[in-house]
Parts: sequence; C-alpha cells; structure tokens
Amino acid sequence: FDSVAFETKALNGSFTMNMEVNPKDESWHLEQYHFNNRAYQSIQIEADNKNPLLDVTFDGVHILNGDIVSPTPEIVLELKDENEILLMDDTSSFDVYANFPDGSQQRIPFLRNGIEILAFEPATSSVNKARITYNPEAYDDGLHTLLVMGRDASGNRSGTDSYKVDFEVINRSMVTHVMNYPNPFSTSTKFVFTLTGSVIPDVFTIQIMTVSGKVVREITRTELGAIHIGRNITDYTWNGTDEYGDRLANG
Repeated sequence: FDSVAFETKALNGSFTMNMEVNPKDESWHLEQYHFNNRAYQSIQIEADNKNPLLDVTFDGVHILNGDIVSPTPEIVLELKDENEILLMDDTSSFDVYANFPDGSQQRIPFLRNGIEILAFEPATSSVNKARITYNPEAYDDGLHTLLVMGRDASGNRSGTDSYKVDFEVINRSMVTHVMNYPNPFSTSTKFVFTLTGSVIPDVFTIQIMTVSGKVVREITRTELGAIHIGRNITDYTWNGTDEYGDRLANG
C-alpha cells in the first residue's frame, strides 16, 4: 500500500482525478501490461465560503455602543468557524484597530518591542475557535472605538464591514444613573446603575428609604450578585418588602 496527499483548498467545482501508478518515465519499472495502471475518479469539491463568527466582550460583557467600560478592561476576541479541517492557527485571522479621543487611529500589533500586546490562542481542534486576549494600558477619559475584522483559513471575512463599537472611559470612581426597573412595579423590580472608575468597590449597598429618610430595606453586594464597571442591571430582584418581609405601602 502507498498513499498520496494533495491540497484542495484552492479548488472549487467538478474535477476528474487521474492517477497513474509506475508511470512510463525514466524511473519506470518494466511490466508486462500497463493498461491497468491508470485510475480515474470524478470528485466534487465544495469551496469553503461560509464566514466565521466573531464575538467581542469587555470584562466578560457584550457592551452596547457608547457604553462605559473600565480604563483597563480585558477585551476578548473569539472567532469560530464551522470548517473542522482548515483550522485558524495563524495571527493573520485578526485585524485589530483602535480610535482614540484625539481622532487618531492605530493598528494594535501582536508584539511591540518584543512585548506581547495581543495574546493569541490558535484553534487546535475541530471546534476551530481562535481567541485573542487584549489587556490595554489604562485608557484616558473620553470616547474610544474598537474595530475588529476576523477571517478564517480560507480568507472568508467575519462580516462585510469591521465590527465596530464605541465605548466611553471615565477614570473617576462614581455611581450614577441609579434607578429601578420596572417602575412602578407590582411584584418585583431590578436595580439599574452605572459604575465608573477602574476598581469594583468592596462595599456596595442599596438602601430603600421612606420620604422621611427612614431606611426600610438594605440590599448588600452579596445579594445584588456580580457587578462590573459600566452599565449594570442586577440579577437580584426586590419584591417590595422591608427588612422584616412586610410589604411596603404603594408609593
């Protein structure tokens, strides 16, 4: 037994494969008959023309355009392709650019002066998912833009245009835009707020007060669940009761 492998990556359509064993050339080994040394096989090759899927998160969150993020976010770019054979194992799968508040644009390199800027994890299995982790230096206050284009091993782009998202950075630590939703409510409500700065506070408490200033319910960070820099909506829902479980009057 013997075998021959050849690349079909650049082919698309109907083909006939013609194979000759012990061809009649300078290396030919004499045989009594040669007619049975040829084989023909019709094959159909379908090009890889499906685009990969790009996913972008900031500190594990899919942000909306214009959202506030941490000055030092962990930005993760994941590219997944349905092709189980042509793995995305090269950094050429990604182009990453950034726009800054002063209007300048910069391509983010994988290495700068020998220091890793974009940490690349190639696809290593049939799942075919490549990943970049980007921990930028602290952003200045203002509106920034991230632009990302992904492509699979066949050159299919993740979209007609680059993924583009604007985000705002506020270095000062503040809690703003506090409200509950829905409001008014009958059975339960969640709390919405915006957290700025670079550090999530160790102590974070929401107090429900009467109009006279009496605290009737205090909700701790442990109850609220995970919070992050930027726009938050709590996993926790308040049912409108006080510290003793009694339902508060309307209003």
